Amino acid sequence: MSSTVIQTRRWTRKEFDRLAEAGILDPSERVQLIEGDIVTMTPQNSPHAASIGKTQRVLERLYGSNVWVRVQMPLIIDPDSEPEPDLAVVPGAPTDYVNEHPHIALLVVEVSDTTLPLDRDRKRTIYARAGIPEYWIVNLSDHCLEVYRDPFASPGQPGSYRSSQTLNPSEHLSPLGISASIAVAGMLP
Repeated sequence: MSSTVIQTRRWTRKEFDRLAEAGILDPSERVQLIEGDIVTMTPQNSPHAASIGKTQRVLERLYGSNVWVRVQMPLIIDPDSEPEPDLAVVPGAPTDYVNEHPHIALLVVEVSDTTLPLDRDRKRTIYARAGIPEYWIVNLSDHCLEVYRDPFASPGQPGSYRSSQTLNPSEHLSPLGISASIAVAGMLP
């Protein structure tokens, strides 16, 4: 008996955007493009939403008005990835991105419970490959903050971060380039 190889269709960011513009992807259907795959986003529970809101307020206070803390908006990574991170700190103001979503971020934060494998593996890889200097996972399952810094990518290899640490709720952290610190507990529900 011969086995059939299942082939999947990979999408580019431009094709993904055209699907949305043509109405093939319903605006109420929450999806994102990760390495050519259209990935559904799980519905948010209350702790997830509260953590996003708390973290947004903390980051806005820390960074001030020279950045835009975007909440669940597209970030252009490469030709086949356009994730919608829970939070992305991007330089400038909303008016700087009228014609196109940002390609860079100073910090990306994912609040994670059911999506922890996706956030730790595929998303961490694409954020590192894009050169995003700092990536945080507010890990609701383990009640901690995972911090990844110092991205690197070799040609033909997945991106990664040279530094990683896990902080518990009683610990504090300063984002790169910011002198003030924040309590990890201030981002947890």
